Amino acid sequence: MKKMKFIWLLCAMFIAAPMSYAADLKIGVVNAGAVLDKSPQKAAALARLEKEFASRSQSLESKHKALRAAQEKLNKDGAILSADQRRDRERDILSDQRELQRLQDEYSEDLSIRRNEELRKLEKDIAETIIDLAKKESFDMILYQGVIFASDKVDLTDKVLQMLKAKN
Repeated sequence: MKKMKFIWLLCAMFIAAPMSYAADLKIGVVNAGAVLDKSPQKAAALARLEKEFASRSQSLESKHKALRAAQEKLNKDGAILSADQRRDRERDILSDQRELQRLQDEYSEDLSIRRNEELRKLEKDIAETIIDLAKKESFDMILYQGVIFASDKVDLTDKVLQMLKAKN
């Protein structure tokens, strides 16, 4: 019976010990989505991507307009064309459609790759900023992704955003 009481006492001590230690921990939380959406670096990255892909986008748009114009011209002139001429123009239009689709697919893939590269750079910069904040303010732990709830007392999102804005 004395052994049972002793075991229960030990269990209670093991349970209580981490609770008292946890009171000394300094823990913070950063809302990943808010930092990614509101950081000035994201806006700068999007502007770089837009500038980088602007000429290709304009080129695709002009090719699309030219293809539409060719289709409209074929519809308008189709009645006066011979069967061979009509077939040749239809083949040309079909070939142009395939080429345009291929170019659009390449454009989308290249844009996606570059967007992911920029996102990885931004995430690395955010992680470095969070680590700097943790060291500067002596945090024991900062949770960044996968947090369901955090009170305002431990939320460091605004501080991280301020540091990112200062870097920009």
